[in-house]
Amino acid sequence: MRGRSCWTRAAQLVAGGFLAVKLGTLLVNALTFPRLRGQSAPADLSDVSLLIPARNEARNLPHTLPGFLAQGAGEVLVLDDHSDDETAALARGAGAAVLSGQPLPPGWHGKPWACQQLGAAAQGDVLVFTDADVTWEPGALAEAAAYFRTSGAHLMTVWPQQDNRAPGERILTPMVDDVLLSLLPWPLLAVPTPEASAANGQVMMFRRKCYERLGGHAAVRAELLEDVMFARAVKGAGGRLTLILGGPQVRVRMYRSYAESVTGFSKGLLSFHAGQRALLPPSLALHLLTYTWPWLSGQRLLMAAGLLEGLAVRILTRRTRPADLAEVLLTPLLPLLALPVYAQAARREVVWKGRVYSQGSAAQEAE
Repeated sequence: MRGRSCWTRAAQLVAGGFLAVKLGTLLVNALTFPRLRGQSAPADLSDVSLLIPARNEARNLPHTLPGFLAQGAGEVLVLDDHSDDETAALARGAGAAVLSGQPLPPGWHGKPWACQQLGAAAQGDVLVFTDADVTWEPGALAEAAAYFRTSGAHLMTVWPQQDNRAPGERILTPMVDDVLLSLLPWPLLAVPTPEASAANGQVMMFRRKCYERLGGHAAVRAELLEDVMFARAVKGAGGRLTLILGGPQVRVRMYRSYAESVTGFSKGLLSFHAGQRALLPPSLALHLLTYTWPWLSGQRLLMAAGLLEGLAVRILTRRTRPADLAEVLLTPLLPLLALPVYAQAARREVVWKGRVYSQGSAAQEAE
């Protein structure tokens, strides 16, 4: 009995401490994290290049491309990355300038190479890389660019609001917001150390001089977590970062099902753990202890704290429709539902958009 009591007390301390840190970080971010408000004034965006890497995006472009083209950017470029669907035809038909992707060089991953080509072709002084599944509301680019110019940052991420619709896509995708808002206090971005960095490749806004000084996406040519690695490279070169929440003005529908979510998240999970497979089991164990164990052992305070965390994240991201709030009820099941993500992340290779990526320090890609 004494041994069980000691184990329970230790588990309470670990889970409670983790939740306390996360709730404290959420409070800091509630007070400091900037947000797009949908209140932009007319602006001159002639020096802004809106750049869209696209590989088999015929499903998304009919919905998102009109929003890209309506932002008023000096140019909108779409790179067709060897798609085998109607990506290029759809983009041209909508009026976008379309570049045909060049063959993938050795040592490069697909998205960095597509972005490298876009950056080389762009004419603007402000380069905005945005994924094809991101929806921009009218005026969002003007507001984001205005904040970027006044921030003094060299790289800014607009963190899109999750546009979840089907039940399967509501299971794991909200964890993207939770990781950012409960683990990284926004003021920490001002600390010059590269480790205090965050970014989201769905929307990344660069000052051209900084981008070119780093060699463009060549700086992260073989990274699966290229956005975060690029942010660290910017800081390592003495640059500054900032992030702003997109809210309803900039939204993304990342994945359309639970299966897609598992595949998508697994490709970056090992990199998120510094490429160390040995860190995956303790990471999973910590989340099981924090979010699942309290419901099995009747730890009511921990149960409430876990639910409060999920609720706070949705309030901060302005996802407060009944279906969005109902996602919080999945909290005790999330570590179990994430098991396939951890299992796939532990493999030597991951597959994404028809390409095979080796996970390791000398990662190579094969078609």
